[in-house]
Amino acid sequence: MTAAASPDPSVTSPSPGAPTPPVALVTGASAGFGAAITRRFVADGYRVVAAARRVERLDALRAELGHAVHPVALDVRDPTAVHAVVEGLPEAWAALDVVVANAGLALGMGPGQHAEWSDWEQMIDTNVRGLAATVHAALPGMVARGRGHVVVMGSVAGTYPYPGGHVYAGSKAFAHQFALALRSDLHGTGVRVTTIEAGMVAGTEFSHIRFGGDADRVEATYRDMQPLTAEDMAEAVAWVTAQPPHVNINVVELMPTTQSFAPFQVHRG
Repeated sequence: MTAAASPDPSVTSPSPGAPTPPVALVTGASAGFGAAITRRFVADGYRVVAAARRVERLDALRAELGHAVHPVALDVRDPTAVHAVVEGLPEAWAALDVVVANAGLALGMGPGQHAEWSDWEQMIDTNVRGLAATVHAALPGMVARGRGHVVVMGSVAGTYPYPGGHVYAGSKAFAHQFALALRSDLHGTGVRVTTIEAGMVAGTEFSHIRFGGDADRVEATYRDMQPLTAEDMAEAVAWVTAQPPHVNINVVELMPTTQSFAPFQVHRG
């Protein structure tokens, strides 16, 4: 279904004695959080394996950022392809220092009893199976090297339920607990794990996809409030990964100042 892009002949291993730029793998890199994280990593001196389904967007990112980006066509719902991509990276890109498991989506926001099964299935395949496959593929190499950082992009929806959250919220609860359990499993290996859990973020395709392209619903969601941006998320990723090796940031939860917590619903009558 998917395959790695051909190795870039202009990218070679660093010359002997030269510092080796770190390598990050970012899934869902073609837009939104993933594109912003890719740009930030490159600005910070990383080389980035940018993975996503939309190859034309990856090519545009490569044209923008240059040879620091290695584009890879990948649908994380295909675990065989995920493992093949990680195992088949060119030598100069193979020693992953950071993996940002960012690919994910929400579909619909109506009551669960009216949801389409195909929407639930796609969210589970992407947000749960895709996340697990990405991490599973990257962990052996990180453990063997005694270093690395897994960054899981979660959501406050995994902690605070809301009407219409159902499978999306459940998938982000999985992401939260999965990352904490990995942190425990990786004790003593030198590999770090962080979950970044955001509230409302605008300026990405997230709500457009969730609401099936209904621009009015998207506009209403963010009307008269200042949400977070994809660049805010990239800043959070940059901060946790820039900590010295003896520091592990377990969980980062961030919301816009204009968003907080709601009271419980009470049905009367």
